Amino acid sequence: MSCDGDTHREGQVSNGSVHVDDVDEALTSGSADLFEATQARPYDSERVERAIRELLYAIGEDPDRPGLKDTPARVARAYAEMFAGLRMSPEAVLSTTFDLGHDEMVLVKDIEVWSVCEHHLVPFTGAAHIGYIPNTEGQITGLSKLARLVDVFAKRPQVQERLTTQIADALVRILKPRGVIVVVECEHLCMTMRGVRKPGAKTVTSAVRGQLRDPATRAEAMSLIIGA
Repeated sequence: MSCDGDTHREGQVSNGSVHVDDVDEALTSGSADLFEATQARPYDSERVERAIRELLYAIGEDPDRPGLKDTPARVARAYAEMFAGLRMSPEAVLSTTFDLGHDEMVLVKDIEVWSVCEHHLVPFTGAAHIGYIPNTEGQITGLSKLARLVDVFAKRPQVQERLTTQIADALVRILKPRGVIVVVECEHLCMTMRGVRKPGAKTVTSAVRGQLRDPATRAEAMSLIIGA
């Protein structure tokens, strides 16, 4: 999703309204590429500091003035946390499972999302809702693991459509459930503080897999998510 104010594609949000961009059709054959991103280079704090210092100079600031002298180091520490997902593994997060024989939907709502738009490097924030129907053995994972899985993919330069798809495909790949639904709704600061400047506008994306593609099952999941 491009965040440029003068670019609008189907499924994007504009003028304060909400549109649903359903990324239902993932490229199954390319799913492995989504996980190779976790094999990132080690974080180079010193290089980040040098780059931030150069950025401050490039925008016309004095990186040596008192208020900015320590900014490169602060940003380097912040980026280490904000982009930690590049060095996190979804397999490790979902490695603990329980065979409880549970065969009904499991849904966790309102998981906080903080990520950084890869187009402008400014935040987007909102909530993720994740539901899945366990596999035939009734295998589930801990509820907190779903929240951690969101962080794996949110803590990196990202676009919301890809974030939604990566979460869904990780669940399918690792837990092998009978069905998955992921809905993400976020406000993008690149639309709030620049470009079209539409504060409060939210973008909603969804990814649906397996048995949750069935209209009745999907409707049940959506009713639980929106609280109807």
